Parts: sequence; structure tokens; C-alpha cells
Amino acid sequence: MLLFVLAAVAEIGGAWLIWQGVREHRGWVWIGAGVVALGLYGFVATLQPDANFGRILAASGGVFVAGSLAWAMVLDGFRPDRYDVAGALLCLVGVAVIMYAPRSA
Repeated sequence: MLLFVLAAVAEIGGAWLIWQGVREHRGWVWIGAGVVALGLYGFVATLQPDANFGRILAASGGVFVAGSLAWAMVLDGFRPDRYDVAGALLCLVGVAVIMYAPRSA
């Protein structure tokens, strides 16, 4: 789970930095830092022990959804409503099913 959180921080942070650079007119340094962070996300994802790219990326997406709402709360003052929270919880349940369901070898 730690690798999913690290990947989410890199992915969300990278996208946020680019957003700040473009939408908030903070400039190319912010955009460049965002591109580097997004590149790091790609490397962190490869450290997962599961060998299935699609499974890892799908589970990362669920963590990304919940992490994006948390990031927005902390850095942008966003307050999710009950539907945001419910959707994020559903995504995290999906992550658990995708990654930890018993499978035959």
C-alpha cells in the first residue's frame, strides 16, 4: 500500500504543479517540477511486486481518486461532499478487491 501512496503523491503532485504553473500562472519552473514528479510516478509504479501492469494501474487509479480529494482538502481548501467521500470509499474498496482478492495460481 505504501507504494500506491507514493505513486499517488507523485502523480497528484505532478498534476497539481502543472496546474499551478499553467492555471495559476506560476511559470515554467512549476510546470517542469510537475513533469519530473509525473515521471517519478511511472518509476514508483514499477516497484510494485505484482507483475500485471493493468492491475497495478487500475488499483493506482482508485488510490489516486481518494488521494486527489485529500490533496485538494489540504492544499486547496476543498471540502468534499458526501458523494465525493462515498465515491472515494468505493474506489478504495475496488483497490482492495483488485489487489487482494484470492486468486488461483
